[in-house]
Amino acid sequence: MIYRRRASPLHAARAGAACAYCLALACAALVVSAPIVLGAVTLAIAGAGVCAGVGRELRRAALLAITLAILVAVINALVTRQGLTVIARVGELPVLGHTDVTLEATTYGAILGLRVVALILCGALYTTAVDPDEVLKLFRRVSFRSALTATLATRMVPVLIRDSRRLADAQRCRPGRPPTRTQLMRAATSGVLDRALDVAAALEVRGYGAARRPPPARKPYSRHDLAFASSALALVALAIGARIAGLVKFTAYPSLHAPVGAGELAVAACLLACALLPFADRRGIER
Repeated sequence: MIYRRRASPLHAARAGAACAYCLALACAALVVSAPIVLGAVTLAIAGAGVCAGVGRELRRAALLAITLAILVAVINALVTRQGLTVIARVGELPVLGHTDVTLEATTYGAILGLRVVALILCGALYTTAVDPDEVLKLFRRVSFRSALTATLATRMVPVLIRDSRRLADAQRCRPGRPPTRTQLMRAATSGVLDRALDVAAALEVRGYGAARRPPPARKPYSRHDLAFASSALALVALAIGARIAGLVKFTAYPSLHAPVGAGELAVAACLLACALLPFADRRGIER
């Protein structure tokens, strides 16, 4: 799962606006707890991935996310002792002791699992739709050498992946058992230090950093930059404002209270609209 330039409004936006957009989606997933609103945030992240052309990558991430979500939900239901509505009396379990599964603990575990899915999908959206080189340029003013080091490190990851695939293809041509992933990783990473030294020597020969760097040219903000930056502000303001104003009501303990009223439906619809509206304008996405 790596970044590839695609013709989408999110890819056309600059890294700062795209990062703010992904961070706002993650913030909304952390702030809200009502099932319908959190489900709308998760649906918005998935919809953003489809509109950005990275739906296949998000589908792969969802497989891992759903597995972790089920694990979180089961652990919370077994470990949490709070809740008044007992739905299953498991009895004595090793380490856990006497265990009663409550409706409140099960529901809150499902909420935590859904939040895990939303955060993992948001991370996958950031990885596949935000240019890592542009992100590192944002930190160039803070520490130029750190940005260079991070750039080289992130560029080495796709190279190692390609080396591992070539080694696996070559090993399949030989008789015998195919290599394990550990053996492939050991063979691919054995030359990392030599490769890094070669890159450093090439940079030194070219006099990288010796001359004074010209000031970077400032590009004007595009319509996509403004759209995703505005969407990020709206998402954060809407999630925090709804939480403070009490429009989103959810209580898990000691008794479950998760109403689905006009306030929850309005907040869910507004979050979904704010997240997907920037993709409506597709002019200039080929650059």
